[in-house]
Amino acid sequence: MAAQQVQTYVQEHDEWHDELAHGKMFGVLVVETREGRRGFVAAYSGLLAGRNDHAYFVPSVFDAMQPDGYFKRHEAEITALNTAIAALSAGDDYRQACLRAQHVRREGEEELERFRQMMSEAKQRRDARRASCTPLMPDEQAKLVAESQYMKAEWRRLKARVQKRQEEASAALRAVDEQIEGMKRLRKEKSDSLQRWLFEHYVVLNALGEPRSLLSIFADTPRQVPPAGAGDCCAPKLLQYAYRQGWHPLCMAEFWWGESPRGEIRRHGAYYPACRGKCLPILTHMLQGIEVDACNVERGVSQPLSVVYEDQWLMVVNKPEGLKSVPGRNDGNSVLAQLQARLPQTPWLVHRLDMDTSGLLVVAKDKSTYTALQRQFASRLVKKRYVALLQGLFAGQPQGEVSLPLYADPLDRPYQKVDMQQGKEAVTTYQVLGVYDGHTRVALFPHTGRTHQLRVHCAHAAGLGIPILGDRLYGTRATRLYLHAEMLSFRHPVTGRQMTFECKADF
Repeated sequence: MAAQQVQTYVQEHDEWHDELAHGKMFGVLVVETREGRRGFVAAYSGLLAGRNDHAYFVPSVFDAMQPDGYFKRHEAEITALNTAIAALSAGDDYRQACLRAQHVRREGEEELERFRQMMSEAKQRRDARRASCTPLMPDEQAKLVAESQYMKAEWRRLKARVQKRQEEASAALRAVDEQIEGMKRLRKEKSDSLQRWLFEHYVVLNALGEPRSLLSIFADTPRQVPPAGAGDCCAPKLLQYAYRQGWHPLCMAEFWWGESPRGEIRRHGAYYPACRGKCLPILTHMLQGIEVDACNVERGVSQPLSVVYEDQWLMVVNKPEGLKSVPGRNDGNSVLAQLQARLPQTPWLVHRLDMDTSGLLVVAKDKSTYTALQRQFASRLVKKRYVALLQGLFAGQPQGEVSLPLYADPLDRPYQKVDMQQGKEAVTTYQVLGVYDGHTRVALFPHTGRTHQLRVHCAHAAGLGIPILGDRLYGTRATRLYLHAEMLSFRHPVTGRQMTFECKADF
């Protein structure tokens, strides 16, 4: 009922029509006041019509939008840098320097190629003369040797002249490039500093009245810093306002209003849980002190898909962690279910990811496309790359191969066992990418597609010997399983074009 009232209110404001046509998340929180009365408050994610102070909705956790405030002043400095970088990159001087460098390089390559051809022809003539029936006189032999030595020396001199001209032509271009790069570094420094300042001032309460900044909250996560937009979603706004008023939260809901964004699958009027990447760490703190259904906080099984690519034959989507690939016995939400709600025809999942794993999936829109893609997977022609955070420090070789056959434990599903007799072949290559806060970041390249292959190959003593962070089956539980399918490459079954997609992990 509360959500319906908010929806009616939104519909009555024509001035928001164009913005809401592209979609926005709204939220409602039912509360009990100190006097025992019940009511609700509403919020929207981010800004609405460029504002965060619409009277019907709760205010932001922290208002950084004052025209003369610290944030807006420093934001203007960053904007000015962006303008200067764009002007410099598109300026006539830079464009002319690029054209000049390209012309001199092409001209030099052509000049060298002409001389190379001339040297080749001269050598052929000398070789033909030496191979002829008429014996060479000593002076003629010396002349041929001198010619060869001269042309080789001239070749070296020509290369030096061409290189000098190319370096001179590139000097002006390098000077502008260095100026642009310097401005980009300054922009990043200013942006990082401003973001840190902002997240220091985003201080949220929990039901016990305990305040924590977003910097402090996210310092406990592998990411360590809040993602952009953290704290501006509906749930933190609603809870913060309720706590400040001394009200007791009873229940909360968030719904999408408007068209589905191009990169995501969201249905108008449908309800969604709070986003995991931005909100889970925040809500883990803010919900302390009140009774909460644990699954609402710990599992984000209704998160929408991000569409990475789509044509008339197939789709590539980015599956969030916590979402099943296909419906389970007790939960109908899944990748397949979301796509069925979106597409007019029945989609075909070419492969799957574990519920706890995020990343790229390819989906066929018809049977023939599905069959063709399946054939590529079966022939091991599809290339995949995953990224993972290991629970500890890896002391082995920086790259290598793990080959451990896997067998589903019949007495304890879905666990997989390493079984040399009954197990199916499972091969993974790995590369260590670095160490961060006691966790090892690795790239994983599966050459087979067994259930839990990467998780077992990381955790098993005969593999990497360290579980993936957050692996509740083969390691210890964390906020999520830090495993993400970040690259997928295959040949398009209709066009024949090699398709490669990348989607970086948010950790």
